[in-house]
Amino acid sequence: MTRNLIAILRGITPDEAAPLTAALIEAGITLIEVPLNSPDPLDSIGRMVASHGKDALIGAGTVLTAAEVAAVAGVGGRLVVSPNMDPEVIAVTKDRGLQSWPGVFTPTECFAALRHGADGLKIFPATLMGPEGLKAMRAVLPKAAQVYAVGGAGPENFGQWIAAGADGFGIGTALYKPGRSIADTAARARDIVAAYDAARA
Repeated sequence: MTRNLIAILRGITPDEAAPLTAALIEAGITLIEVPLNSPDPLDSIGRMVASHGKDALIGAGTVLTAAEVAAVAGVGGRLVVSPNMDPEVIAVTKDRGLQSWPGVFTPTECFAALRHGADGLKIFPATLMGPEGLKAMRAVLPKAAQVYAVGGAGPENFGQWIAAGADGFGIGTALYKPGRSIADTAARARDIVAAYDAARA
């Protein structure tokens, strides 16, 4: 079962990459991004793909340029997440056969991202929009558009965001931050999955 939860592993190191990915998959999270401002992110992504690429959709976050898209594709990444909406990044991502999730905040950005071929929309920072803002925007967005709330959305308010029209979530420091053990992160992952499943029920 693939849940609409993206693990954002900002700060992960290559040595942690494969075992932490295994723990997340076991907990029920199979969408994983390594932000490119992490230590040796391409090494981490490559190791994750080599060990768990068949069981998870793995890629990069904080992708800002076409060259970075090419680098992610070069190590086997299949997911490209950005904090912004750059038509060139979307186009190159799709040309490479990868999934494109640009960061958006306004209806103008949402429609532009979809027009340029984005697979889904990353509302960022979601905490500034809030569920009420998303509810208003969902009224005009295509029903099929996949919208993930990132930044301010988590286990404590999954239900509110889902009611407002969120399809999924990106989870960062609530799940992982540098120095947190794999066991602790795995326990947090299980709690997040349980909260997500309960909110979806």
